[in-house]
Amino acid sequence: MRAVGGGGRTSAHESPPGGGGEGGDVVRVVVADDHPMYRFGLLTALGHSREVEVVGEAGDGRQLLAVVERTEPDVVLTDLAMPALDGVGAIAALLAARPQLGIVVLSMHEDDERLFGALRAGARGYLLKGADREEIVRAVLAAADGGAVYAAAVARRISSFFTDAHQSYAAQVFPELSTREREVLELIASGRRNLQIAQQLVLSEKTVRNHVSSIMAKLGVHDRGELVATARNAGLGTSPR
Repeated sequence: MRAVGGGGRTSAHESPPGGGGEGGDVVRVVVADDHPMYRFGLLTALGHSREVEVVGEAGDGRQLLAVVERTEPDVVLTDLAMPALDGVGAIAALLAARPQLGIVVLSMHEDDERLFGALRAGARGYLLKGADREEIVRAVLAAADGGAVYAAAVARRISSFFTDAHQSYAAQVFPELSTREREVLELIASGRRNLQIAQQLVLSEKTVRNHVSSIMAKLGVHDRGELVATARNAGLGTSPR
């Protein structure tokens, strides 16, 4: 297995297509980062994996497009903050030409703008630069297989984003309900019984029954089955709890 060293070079290095490892099952990777020493360390770390072969490197987004064009890798491991063409722009351009390409972001940033920009562009994974070699290799292999791997902090941000979005949606479709009533309705739509709802929300079962009666009155439904159907038809009951 061969890794291309970066050292202090800013020009791109690559291996031609078809130069993969023994048996043809080694994942071919191109690495892009505008910091030569970080890139060199990353290439060195990946060079110890028998499952990955680094076939190219680039110091900016436009170099990355050119290297991928020449080497035809399975996966691209890229930073986002790069000159000439940033990571998000490079990801979109790469996937427009090669939709099957797996792209994993390796960034020091975890803010929503960069994270969701990369995901919207089509990245299959998002790691932070403190990730160890095993985590990086695991993400590369997952991307090559069509999967995705996220750093724990990133996964929490994604989960929080969709949870908040779901709660905002529930408020829009049932504006007549209080925040607590929407929480109860969400759990009813998810199949919870009153005792389970009481335990999860740390309420008495009597309080939950009162909330259910109030919800049914406000929504004009006559039984629990109709209430569940109404909630599910509006899209509730689908978020993880």
